[in-house]
Amino acid sequence: QLQASGGGLVQSGGSLRLSCVVSGFTSDYYAVTWFRHAPGTEREGVSSISSTGGSTFYADSVKGRFTMSRDIAKNTVYLQMDDLKPEDTAIYYCAAKAGYYSGNLFDLRHDYWGKGTLVTVSS
Repeated sequence: QLQASGGGLVQSGGSLRLSCVVSGFTSDYYAVTWFRHAPGTEREGVSSISSTGGSTFYADSVKGRFTMSRDIAKNTVYLQMDDLKPEDTAIYYCAAKAGYYSGNLFDLRHDYWGKGTLVTVSS
């Protein structure tokens, strides 16, 4: 089970930190990806973090502005979003993929998905 939180309304240039708590996962190792879905667009991958937390991958649209991290002890993954832009407005979802994975996981089928959290960036 994945539970995402931390969304909200922020002005352009502002920051938000999303959290994704992973519970009940049978595998000790899993990678996590943040996706987002804006109205009228297809769902897109935002960032992935490897099963060990040692590496991350970002979409070009967020590179340099977003930072993904994980606290393995707390089973929690974070997405720090800085310099937010109106085009970042979307519902953000976290998803987990069991096993050892790193790099770009956007096109992999993920095993578990959390309910989304809405991020709205006003201009």
